[in-house]
Amino acid sequence: MMPVIAIDGPAASGKGTLARRIAAHYGLRHLDTGLTYRAVAHALLAADAPLDDEARAIEAADTLDLAAMNRTILADHGVGEAASRIAVMPGVRRALVARQRAFAATPPGAVLDGRDIGTVVCPDAPVKLYVTAGAPERARRRYHEILAGGGEADEAAILADIERRDARDMGRSDSPLRPANDAHLLDTSDMTIEAAFQAARAIIDRALDRI
Repeated sequence: MMPVIAIDGPAASGKGTLARRIAAHYGLRHLDTGLTYRAVAHALLAADAPLDDEARAIEAADTLDLAAMNRTILADHGVGEAASRIAVMPGVRRALVARQRAFAATPPGAVLDGRDIGTVVCPDAPVKLYVTAGAPERARRRYHEILAGGGEADEAAILADIERRDARDMGRSDSPLRPANDAHLLDTSDMTIEAAFQAARAIIDRALDRI
């Protein structure tokens, strides 16, 4: 079986940082599936196309170059807000899930992180992690990340935004954020990234030994 590691979790839980480190450690390819939605939104914004044009958004999803996604550009807050509108379109979700599954099926294997990897994109993945942390801790991390990057931020506003995103992600009818039934829960609230990585590696090693 192809080694596929599915990592899900809410915003600012640390799943992306963890996923990149896991991919590097095991020599696997990595895909941040959240960036695919942002990339589609960015394509529409760049073309000055309406964000409710589902046909145009599906076309962008079908032609998206997964290797050319620029994390810095796509991290823009406005792109994120646009992506939240794109992500509720069933046609866009179907198109991107197909691209994500194709990525996961390509040797030598892959680590995918997002919000519906273990439940929808790769339900048969041999390793599934659900990475989470308390909302105040996630807001604190995001706040200090922004400050470290030279930006300005309001921690209370970040917390409110995270709670809104949680409600939206967990409450949507299509592919809501939730742990897969066989996912390993990893609460990183009181963990450093090194501790989280070591805990994840122990889980993954046990699972891969059974493949």
